[in-house]
Amino acid sequence: MPPTTGRLPGIAVVGGGPAGLMAAEAAIAAGVDVDLFEAKGSVGRKFLIAGKGGLNLTHAEPRPAFDARYRERAAQVGGWLDDFDASALRDWARGLGIETFVGSSGRVFPLDLKAAPLLRGWVRRLRDAGVRFHVHHRWTGWDAAGALVFDTPAGARSLQARAAVLALGGGSWPQLGSDAAWVPAVRAAGIDVASLRPANCGFDIAWTPHFIARHAGAPLKPVIARWTDAAGVEHALQGECVVSRDGIEGSLVYALSAGLRDAIARDGHARLVLDLAPGRDRARLLAALARPRGRRSLSEHLRRQANVEGVIAGLLHEVLGHPLPDDPPRLAAALKNLELRLTAARPLAEAISTAGGVRLEALDTHLEVRVRPGTFMAGEMLDWEAPTGGYLLTACFASGLRAGRAAALECRS
Repeated sequence: MPPTTGRLPGIAVVGGGPAGLMAAEAAIAAGVDVDLFEAKGSVGRKFLIAGKGGLNLTHAEPRPAFDARYRERAAQVGGWLDDFDASALRDWARGLGIETFVGSSGRVFPLDLKAAPLLRGWVRRLRDAGVRFHVHHRWTGWDAAGALVFDTPAGARSLQARAAVLALGGGSWPQLGSDAAWVPAVRAAGIDVASLRPANCGFDIAWTPHFIARHAGAPLKPVIARWTDAAGVEHALQGECVVSRDGIEGSLVYALSAGLRDAIARDGHARLVLDLAPGRDRARLLAALARPRGRRSLSEHLRRQANVEGVIAGLLHEVLGHPLPDDPPRLAAALKNLELRLTAARPLAEAISTAGGVRLEALDTHLEVRVRPGTFMAGEMLDWEAPTGGYLLTACFASGLRAGRAAALECRS
């Protein structure tokens, strides 16, 4: 069936996540007609999942430390934040009737911790402003005339827009629409795309079947994680993580994941060292373990003197073998410096977010594609990454705002 064709009066925004919705809001506020296209049956699906355990909108960390969270892209993302930073995001949420608070970790949440009320209010405000929503429209590329092409339930549809903002997401959580299906079409158009990689992800460790059966799902809290980067600099961070069937995951691991992932790509593995007893220095721990244990078993002695039981005891067995050596210096050393060998990052589909994407060098400072004037890009489909903690969402909002404003200017010029 030949595609149906048509011409839009204004801007096409493709993608109904935070970046796309913010681009639509910026453009409609500039007085430009906006049609928003979403592959799924509703917008904001990943946003809703992100808010399932409490929507972490942004972070209260001051700039420029905030900007540094974006690593090698700190300067470029910092430019977006000049337009729309964490404070502006909180004010924007307030405009939707959503008050926020700063948690003990500096993370910023809605008072009710929920994403759904914010998303409902936002979509309602966009509809009231005149944004036209088109769901079940999956973008597949451009036709020979430069029109946007969509797969729809009624067949292929080709639409020419005066300007377009693509905010198609990364490759994590594909069941929610962020499936990276856009990559071949964008590359075919001559736009440079860095290979997508998992970010804020877990890692594989070759646990024994016995350890998996007994301890998969067990939390480790609090622990200190240490790793050494390519320059030989050691990094340390305290937090919580979880032993999984495949290896290790959780907020502490996610915070270190970019460096660990890059080390695996470089060396074939990464070395992660855990301090399982962060509240006791090695000398105190050794003194406790060296006390006479009498007729008590070694496992009971470890439990009484060092709170070693459950998954902690299991980890010692994984590293030191079974039975454990009755060697206080060796046991104390293992508790303070337990070395784990990470063999691979978990698959992209399991990651919280994505590294890689359209290289920022392929765009100008307004996020317009250099080789395709009138096309702008925003959000997680771009080549930047950040740790969890509100930094991801903040940059998605800020890039969407910048792209939407620039597309509106293009449309009106």
